[in-house]
Amino acid sequence: MIGLTGTKVACNEGHCGACTVLVDGTPVLSCITLAHRTAGRAVTTIEGLRDHPMIDAFVRADALQCGYCTPGQIVSAVALVTANPRPGAEEIRHRMAGNLCRCGAYPKIEEAIRTWQG
Repeated sequence: MIGLTGTKVACNEGHCGACTVLVDGTPVLSCITLAHRTAGRAVTTIEGLRDHPMIDAFVRADALQCGYCTPGQIVSAVALVTANPRPGAEEIRHRMAGNLCRCGAYPKIEEAIRTWQG
């Protein structure tokens, strides 16, 4: 046990995105990824993104309610803005479609991603 508690497992079937981590910069659902498949690869959890400006963007936009999906949302959002720092609404919706928010904070999550650079 390495003591990282930020990544959440919700569905345990790869349907909700709460467990998203980055493997070599690519979003991966950790609940359905076998550990041996990540050997020798860079795995980044939400803890590894603590200084990323996306964290502040989610706070500024009030893009969370219960917070359970937030780590996976942020990890996926970071991958998105790494690929395209200024994504449009359609790209945000498409690239974030695998991350479910049961509280319905989608408009605020989209706002956070649009405004992440301040």
